[in-house]
Amino acid sequence: MNAVTTAAVIGCGDVAPVHLDAIAREAGIELVAVCDTDPVARAATAERHGVPGHADHRTLLARARPDVVHVCTPHDQHVPVALDALDAGVHVLLEKPLAHTVDEAERLVAAAGRGRARVGVCFQNRYNATAQAAHEMLRSGELGAVLGTVATVMWTRTPDYYRAKPWRGRWATAGGGLLINQAIHTIDLVQWLAGDVVEVSGSASTRLYGDLIEVEDTAEMLLSHDGGARSVVVGSLANVVHAPVTIDVTAERGSLSIRGDLTVTRADGTVHTVPERRAALNGRSYWGVSHEHLIRDFYARLGDDEPFWIGPREAMKSLRILTDVYARSGIGRIRHTATG
Repeated sequence: MNAVTTAAVIGCGDVAPVHLDAIAREAGIELVAVCDTDPVARAATAERHGVPGHADHRTLLARARPDVVHVCTPHDQHVPVALDALDAGVHVLLEKPLAHTVDEAERLVAAAGRGRARVGVCFQNRYNATAQAAHEMLRSGELGAVLGTVATVMWTRTPDYYRAKPWRGRWATAGGGLLINQAIHTIDLVQWLAGDVVEVSGSASTRLYGDLIEVEDTAEMLLSHDGGARSVVVGSLANVVHAPVTIDVTAERGSLSIRGDLTVTRADGTVHTVPERRAALNGRSYWGVSHEHLIRDFYARLGDDEPFWIGPREAMKSLRILTDVYARSGIGRIRHTATG
């Protein structure tokens, strides 16, 4: 890469400021353009950062010619934008999920392996200090084999959340609700900590805003991992507050509990705590503190011969898990027929 790597952000919605702030803080990265179909969001972001704003991502790619694009669009636009960027030889850092359907995601998995442009997917919670410590402890074998995990995502959403951005409540544009938009980070961490998932059962339903949205707001799932562990994941957006995400791991010689910080309890009764970082960021608190760490790492690895470690194939794992739950629940069929 050049001494200065140029970047553009496509999609100027809620999560874009997290990317823009990370770009601004990193020496050697220069923001050269932004893009959004919404003229108000586009103009405001372009003015704030002093760069051109484009209404179409293809125009941005042709005129700004960035080294990297950050894709922060609604879910159904992730793959089309990413494919156009890869065709132009531009690296892609994609917000989760990988795509709004497995079929679309497979197109990106195939394309990502054909050229030298890299693709990273924002599962930033893997960069949390607690998640990294837990992963290292489990991989080292210090606590023995993982027997099982329990995870909860109990957050709240208001009708205004969906009214402000109607795409969030539709199968055709979001690909789902709670599981694909909020709990996907926790599903990703569970399978990262306990191992690849080989069997899924579960259900998803709309309990609170059935008169407003198509997608689910409540779900539960039972996962079997290839090492023999078993996981239970429960979530809902019908809670009245944002409760902290919890992940509890039971292993042969101890247990791990992530509730903000990580508490490690060994079989001999000793306990120690790994604190989580709590840096202030320009975004919602439940996004965590690790976007900037993932973004910094992605840029640092652009010259590597190997693909970025959280690329499309890795991101496909959580997408397959949650779409299995949709299929078992008999919901979401429209996502395969209304992707235009």
